[in-house]
Amino acid sequence: MSDLRKEVSELEQKSATAARLFDIRRIIGGLFVVYGVIVTIAGISPSDADLKKAQGVHINLWTGLAMLVLGLFFLIWLKLRPAQTPTPADGPDRADD
Repeated sequence: MSDLRKEVSELEQKSATAARLFDIRRIIGGLFVVYGVIVTIAGISPSDADLKKAQGVHINLWTGLAMLVLGLFFLIWLKLRPAQTPTPADGPDRADD
């Protein structure tokens, strides 16, 4: 019986790790940071044609910075409020009730 409990405990730990690993905030934040860096670099030195199309606004720079801020917001949110895995007592289908 203790082997079964040990196996269940190991599976619960693996499940909790997978839940934290695939948290949607991590994916969204990471993508926004990566794309924000790329767009910001592209917006640092725009060509004259690009500035003329954007009516003199450094649109790539501002959009890249906004994407960086949003991505960092998601990653900080993930760090401050990590995902909580449900305990077995919280589940709706407890077998030993």
